[in-house]
Amino acid sequence: MDTIYRGPSGKGPRIVAIGGGTGLSTMLRGLKKYTNNLTAVVTVADDGGGSGVLRQELGMLPPGDIRNCLEALANVEPLMGELLHYRFTEGSLKGQSFGNLFLAALNGISGGSFEEAVSRMSQVLAITGRVLPVTTANVQLEAELENGARVVGESKIFYCKKREECRVRRVRLVPERPAALSEALEAIRQADMLLLGPGSLYTSLIPNLLVEGIAQAILDSDALKIYIANVMTQEGETEGYTNSDHIRAIFQHSAEGLFSLCLVNSATIPPEVVARYAQEGAEPLRFDRNACAALGVELISRPVSTVKHGFVRHDPELLAAALLELHAQRRVRIAGLGRYRSE
Repeated sequence: MDTIYRGPSGKGPRIVAIGGGTGLSTMLRGLKKYTNNLTAVVTVADDGGGSGVLRQELGMLPPGDIRNCLEALANVEPLMGELLHYRFTEGSLKGQSFGNLFLAALNGISGGSFEEAVSRMSQVLAITGRVLPVTTANVQLEAELENGARVVGESKIFYCKKREECRVRRVRLVPERPAALSEALEAIRQADMLLLGPGSLYTSLIPNLLVEGIAQAILDSDALKIYIANVMTQEGETEGYTNSDHIRAIFQHSAEGLFSLCLVNSATIPPEVVARYAQEGAEPLRFDRNACAALGVELISRPVSTVKHGFVRHDPELLAAALLELHAQRRVRIAGLGRYRSE
């Protein structure tokens, strides 16, 4: 791979990763080894699990996705990492993670300022880079299915879609077009590379693009913009979707031409793993290159997945290396030393 450009400060390229869920935090674990100029812009539409409980009982924004990203970027002793990841197994706290409670406590001593709580937890964990909520508005996610059925609540979309047995037509935030965190917009404007995904299409990635100003800031940026496609389709959300279906949905919820590059996985997935996913209606994402090209998006194939405990996941190291390789190639193109090499 080409030598990674770290700039005059030695801190590395300015990378902004936008999304949520485990996909975003997995990618961050790899990226933090290449740059200190790393910003995660994270959705706050979650209303399920432990995050949903804290949201309902304390009136705070959901901490789960934020906490995952903070853990991924933390530079602490292993014991502290285990502590943050620990989930209670009994009593009224059953299923709740200590990390969520820690962030909730910081939210309390910060006077209910979730943004300040995240900043304080970032300091405690000595994280590499920054983690920012995309908005501090108290938003819910509503989905409309192709048969006209509607459901409000990120955690309810899975069950509604399974019951109705049809695709999601559109999602929206309630209230619509909430104000973006100003720091998130500024990070996007200053970025050398903007990354969308990987993660759940309708519940982790697209909600960020529905926040006022986010999609426009991405569209206006001259940074290298890459959509990281999921390795597998997702039960209860994207069954039967091809790669172009994902891209089309993103553009429909934001803007045509939001990005022109899409990184897809080329690593072989063991047949027995594929068979297990098929039982849940999921499959390896199909790459319809011609359909993607018709949308103005070029697919770039790299082996970026791994299998752990029977589940297919992006490999943090392989994914980060592939992304930084693309960034290095883009620098060559900008410098006029050669054409951008996509393959």
